[in-house]
Amino acid sequence: MAGKNKRKLEDLSVDEFMLSGFDSGEEDDCEDEESTQQKGKMKKPAPQKTSVKKQGKASEHKDHLSALKSKDPEFYEFLQENDQKLLNFDDSDSLEDEEEDEEERMYHRLPSQLEEADDDNDEVETGKKDLKKPKEGTKVTEAMIENWRTGLRKEPTAKLIRDITQAFKAAVATTKGDSEELCRYTISDSAVFNSLILFCIKDMHAALNKMLKLKDPEKGQKKLILPSSSPRWQKNQIDIKMYIAGVVQLLSSLTQSTVVAAVLRHANQMVPYYLCLPKQCRHFLKSLIKHWSTGEETVRVLAFLALNKICRNKQDIYLNPVLRQMYIAYVKNCKFTSPNTLPMINFMQRTLAEMYSLDTQVSYQHAFIYIRQLAIHLRNAMNLKKKETYQSVYNWQYMHCLYLWCRVLSTIYPSEVLEPLIYPLCQVIIGCIKLVPISRYYPLRLHCVRAIILLSANTKTYVPALPFLLEILQQEDFNKKPGRMSIKPINFAVILKLSKTNLQEKAYKDGLVEQLYDLILEYFHTQACSIGFPELALPTIVQLKAFLKECKVANYCKQMRQLLEKIQENCSYITGRRQKAAFGVGDVTAVELKTYTQAAWEKQVAEEGTPLTKYYSQWKKLREKEIQLEISGKERMEDLNLPEIKRKKAEEKKADKKEFKGLFESDSDDDDDDDDDLFKSKEGKGDSDEDDEGLEDLSDLSDDDDDEENVDDLEEDDSDGDQKKPSSSKGKAPKKMLSTELKEVADGDEDMVEDLELSDQD
Repeated sequence: MAGKNKRKLEDLSVDEFMLSGFDSGEEDDCEDEESTQQKGKMKKPAPQKTSVKKQGKASEHKDHLSALKSKDPEFYEFLQENDQKLLNFDDSDSLEDEEEDEEERMYHRLPSQLEEADDDNDEVETGKKDLKKPKEGTKVTEAMIENWRTGLRKEPTAKLIRDITQAFKAAVATTKGDSEELCRYTISDSAVFNSLILFCIKDMHAALNKMLKLKDPEKGQKKLILPSSSPRWQKNQIDIKMYIAGVVQLLSSLTQSTVVAAVLRHANQMVPYYLCLPKQCRHFLKSLIKHWSTGEETVRVLAFLALNKICRNKQDIYLNPVLRQMYIAYVKNCKFTSPNTLPMINFMQRTLAEMYSLDTQVSYQHAFIYIRQLAIHLRNAMNLKKKETYQSVYNWQYMHCLYLWCRVLSTIYPSEVLEPLIYPLCQVIIGCIKLVPISRYYPLRLHCVRAIILLSANTKTYVPALPFLLEILQQEDFNKKPGRMSIKPINFAVILKLSKTNLQEKAYKDGLVEQLYDLILEYFHTQACSIGFPELALPTIVQLKAFLKECKVANYCKQMRQLLEKIQENCSYITGRRQKAAFGVGDVTAVELKTYTQAAWEKQVAEEGTPLTKYYSQWKKLREKEIQLEISGKERMEDLNLPEIKRKKAEEKKADKKEFKGLFESDSDDDDDDDDDLFKSKEGKGDSDEDDEGLEDLSDLSDDDDDEENVDDLEEDDSDGDQKKPSSSKGKAPKKMLSTELKEVADGDEDMVEDLELSDQD
């Protein structure tokens, strides 16, 4: 028997299941029942298949009995004597017996659904309808938001906070596009969405603090007051968790930078709440790192402030994974360098160095691993000497990583923990310079030297960087004329390799001399107050003098001569100060205290200043302005007082053509053509006939040449021409003119003849 209203097995409780009393054939019966249900749905009869199966079982039983006769004849004889029915049975009997057994099993087997009363059936049906068609949430309006705002400002309660968080959850669901998510409220209007988000950003932080009765932090108090210390935290924890999780989801779905910045400011206030909820805090950190590496300028700064705030308060939990994720994000986003991305990369370098300065022990582990990774890439490139291995070193990611660790070690200095990493990092940079020492990779060499200068200046470590710069002066032939001229200068800040065409341009050598001048001056500025400056500068002075003897380009010699003079001036100043020093090498007591006395002497010299340091401070201001122009992509232009050229409009040109047209029609054959040409070239604007097109072109060329080379003369000629035009600029052309009068007009004054000679020469 099969009832219509039955309960499924998965709906049974544990007690009902244990009391049901299943036999060993339950699984087979369930499978048969499922097959019969499916066949019932398909509306196909099933008794034939079952009968076939049952007849097959009876025949198998007969076969077993016949086999028993051969295997165990004694037991077979025993059956013949005692139980003839077992041996002599029919298929029909077996079918009837099996059907009876099956009916008995149906009585003893627990059905999938139990019969229920009519009232219960109605409740089940209504419950199913409710599941299929969930009730629509309450629609949020501006009036509701205003009521919530007034309620929060008066006295925030747990019920009010719950309502607001539910509405905020619905607002976040609309940004994700999750229409199926069940929410108590619905938001369909964009104005309501904006007002709700703005209301939460402004008022929720203060309302939560007021509800939890948290005290405001005192001035100068660095340690945050965690909300979990409040006795009301456990009661409101679920609602707060829902709210701050919604803030993270909102950050991931927003695209406009101004809105993201506003939400980040609010999230920065909610940092104490994130610190109390580890799971939400991990999601929040992941979103912050994404905005720190890819967002706009304001968004990056706000994301970094929140990251720094979290890591400062819970270094043992979050600092190590955050530093690793930030480094990976930094490497991913510095793959390509351009004038637009360079400021963002520099920002990531400086902020990441600040994060590493929070804990030197953790920073040493990260720096050791990643500097070793850079060294392994360099070793593979030096051993294999293939293009692929060279490219693994000579790329922007490798360069920016070297510069990052130089900045990290410079920022954290002095530190006994990180100081041993200075030497291996310098070896990696020098090995990178020597890997492919050709002229095409001079920009990469300059980047490496700049990183060495940064590390040497801030860690007070002597690193020989000048030989790599002076080698360029020896190898490059600056007297060779460039193969082609270029308009724009080469921006060495955003390139690593030069093309073959770049090496032939004049801008390449101009930019190379400027870069050498800058780097040599920067390096000597870091050592300007050193007591051994004269000995340090001696090889450079010799090399610069040799360059000035060989070089014949005035601009290059002017720059290098100025640099040489400043270096020599600083050498003479340090030598004079050393002669007045109170300690010497021969004094034993002074040698014992040499480090202290030398440091004090150099400190005093640095406070007073040297000629090179004073010059560098002035030069740096001017150079930074030029670099900003180069980074922004603007062309550098000299301050030239270019005069304004006033040209005639098209209407005035047409009027002149009409005026002179009648004049040239009256010319006779006996007139001198050269005189006519003279007039036309002087006026420069009239074309009489189609036969005079060549003269028009000549006048145009002369005007162009005057524009380019003689701008001042052109202004004078225009002024003279304007003074003479009234004689021929009347409203109508004359009817007839004699040939003698025409010659007089064509001859004109001496100024006109001189102007003709100028145009013909041009």
